[in-house]
Amino acid sequence: MKGVAANLTNGLNLGSYVLASDNSGARIVKIVGMKGAKSKKGRQQYVKLGDHVKISVRKGDPKIKGQIFDAIVIRQKKPFRRNTGERVAFTDNAVCLLKDEKGNPKGTQIKGPIAKEVAERWPFLAKIAKFIL
Repeated sequence: MKGVAANLTNGLNLGSYVLASDNSGARIVKIVGMKGAKSKKGRQQYVKLGDHVKISVRKGDPKIKGQIFDAIVIRQKKPFRRNTGERVAFTDNAVCLLKDEKGNPKGTQIKGPIAKEVAERWPFLAKIAKFIL
């Protein structure tokens, strides 16, 4: 997994409800954990753009409602700074569901833009994205 070429800010907490922005059948999901994260004992972990998270489906297709999946954060409202000096912020927080550990997406298309940093880190998501911002 490649590092992110930007100064990312902590955008989401564990327990946040976010939009599932692909056509996998989920609509609203809850972030329940982080994969591969390290933090100090007693300190709350934060999720930022491009992170691999565990989610629970809260609203959407009844077949997958309540199930746990892996996902990637593709948009966040909290502004972050790119190395060019510009600040980028999206209008919503969104994730894309994964079907396996390799990073293959569950859906076949992503609604809305994804960040350039996410496309560089997760090339499978860049293939199905409508446009990269």
